Amino acid sequence: MPNPRDVLELIERMRCVSSDAERRALLASLGAVERPTVLSFLNAHGVNVCMGSDPALAAFRSSDILLRDGVGLQVALPLLGLPTGLNMNGTDFIPLLLRTLSARKVAIYGTATPWLDRARAVLETDTPHNYTDLQHGFHPVEHYVEQARASRPDVILLAMGMPRQEEVATLLKRSLDYPVLIVNGGAIVDFLAGRFKRAPEAVQRSGLEWAFRLAQEPKRLFHRYCTGAFGFAHTIVLLRRASSLRSAPIRSTGSASAAPRTPMHKEL
Repeated sequence: MPNPRDVLELIERMRCVSSDAERRALLASLGAVERPTVLSFLNAHGVNVCMGSDPALAAFRSSDILLRDGVGLQVALPLLGLPTGLNMNGTDFIPLLLRTLSARKVAIYGTATPWLDRARAVLETDTPHNYTDLQHGFHPVEHYVEQARASRPDVILLAMGMPRQEEVATLLKRSLDYPVLIVNGGAIVDFLAGRFKRAPEAVQRSGLEWAFRLAQEPKRLFHRYCTGAFGFAHTIVLLRRASSLRSAPIRSTGSASAAPRTPMHKEL
């Protein structure tokens, strides 16, 4: 099981985007990657996943850019002495990224038909890219490496859910030898395809979009949002303790006579 200190270090690695200017600068940098680069989003569920799995934590740690997603971490970060910044959820940021980038070859790996084709139709209307390679999300991991090597897309959008997509992203990053942006998108393709509806803007602003999603997929999301909320609260307690222990000053214990005996002391 992962050590809470390691999960805390992962959270501290998140890039805090606090203004529109910083968001624009991030978009510009993502359009000019010089090597395989992984963009991931961390939310409360992701923290729970990392706390329970060493491979999942390792996969998230291989991300080059990690952004905060959702209200759970917005509440938790001040408790850890960290800034919250803007909510950089992938459901909003990924479409913005695809609209901002100049024309590229884009591959989408994840979800299933007909949602892949429907999402491509939406993206071809709203963005300038050529969506050259669509693969459902249930192939062996090596299949996506072979596809990417053959088609050499400039952007790979993964839509497989946590932590599978982060693990696939890690393998792609290690295996590809040219500049490519690999984006962990979660349910983004399903939203684009209209499989699930976004919450109304008022609900999004209130921080209750999770409840709207739960109402649409109660069986799949009950454990994540309801049971997981208690696990996340317990995780934050552990992370606060890890943070306080790490920052506590080291105090000397015992008297001078308790110091280790040197050879000179032994002779005396």
